[in-house]
Amino acid sequence: MRPPPNNWTLVTEFIMVGFTGIHEGRFPVFCFFLVMYLLTLMENGILVLAVAMEKHLHTPMYFFLIHLSCLDICYTSLTVPKMLAGLGSPSGRTISYSACLTQLYLFTFLGSTECFLLAAMAYDRYVAICVPLRYQTMVSRDTCLLLTGGSWLAGFLTPVLPIYYMSQLTFCGPNVIDHFFCDASPLLVLSCTDISLKEIIDFLVSLAVLLISSFVIVVSYACIISTVLKIPSLAGRRRAFSTCTAHLTVVSVFYGTLFFMYVRTKVTSSVNLNKVVSVFYAIVTPVLNPLIYSLRNTEVRGAIYRVIAKTKQFAV
Repeated sequence: MRPPPNNWTLVTEFIMVGFTGIHEGRFPVFCFFLVMYLLTLMENGILVLAVAMEKHLHTPMYFFLIHLSCLDICYTSLTVPKMLAGLGSPSGRTISYSACLTQLYLFTFLGSTECFLLAAMAYDRYVAICVPLRYQTMVSRDTCLLLTGGSWLAGFLTPVLPIYYMSQLTFCGPNVIDHFFCDASPLLVLSCTDISLKEIIDFLVSLAVLLISSFVIVVSYACIISTVLKIPSLAGRRRAFSTCTAHLTVVSVFYGTLFFMYVRTKVTSSVNLNKVVSVFYAIVTPVLNPLIYSLRNTEVRGAIYRVIAKTKQFAV
C-alpha cells in the first residue's frame, strides 16, 4: 500500500459487514451457511474417497473430478468460516490489510484454476466422444497431470498483476467492506486514490481467463454436438451426450455467475445483488457440483454407497 499524504490516516484493517445487517434473522442465516459448509465438506470429501477407493473409477474424467472437489472445498473454506465468525461476534468481522489481500489472491487463484480445470474436462469429453479410439493416447496419465498441473499453475499466476496493482492503492478510510469476503469491487470503493487503471487491469485479466477457458469449452462442445448429431440412432445420441450433461450443467452455472460478476469495469453496481451472486458461486455451487456429478451417474452413486457402507462398518 502506498503511504498516504500527511493529512490522511492509513487503514491497517477492514471490517467486513457481510450479512450482519440482518439482525432478527442472523441465527437462521448462520445456521444456513454452516449447514451449507458442512454439506460441501461432506459431499466433496465422500466423492474424493469414493473415486480414490474404487479402482474402476481411476479414469481421466474422475481424476479431474477429484481436483474439482478439492477446489470446491478450498473455495468455501476460504470464505465461509470467516463469514460465520463475523455473524457470531463483532470481533470476527475484522480482517487485517495483508490478510484481506491474501484472501483476495487465494480466491482469485482458486476461481481461475476452476475455469482452466473445467476447460480441461471439456477437452476430455471431446476426445472421449469425437476420437474414442485415440482416447488412451490423447488423454494419458501424463496428459492428465499436465492439464491439471497447468490449470493450477495458470490459476496461481492469474492474480499476480491484479493484486500488485491493488497493493499500490491507498486506503485512508472508511474501512467497512460491504461484503462477506475481500472481493475486488467492494475494496476498490474504499480506495482514496484513482482506481481507473486497476479496474482496467481487473477487467482484462478476468476477460482473458474467461475467454481462453470458455473458448476451449465452446470449441470442444461444438465438436461434440457435431459428432453426436452424426450418430444414426436416437438412443445412441442420448447415450453419448449423457456423459457430458453433468459437466455442461456445472459449466453453465459457474461461468454464468462469473461473467456477471467480473467482466465489468464499474464498481458501482448493486451491492446486495453482488452478495447474492457471490453466495451462489462461492457457497451454493460447491454443494451442487457433487450432486450434479453423482445423481445421474450410476458408477459414482454405487461407489459412494460402498464408501458410506464401509464407513459405517468401521464406526461399528
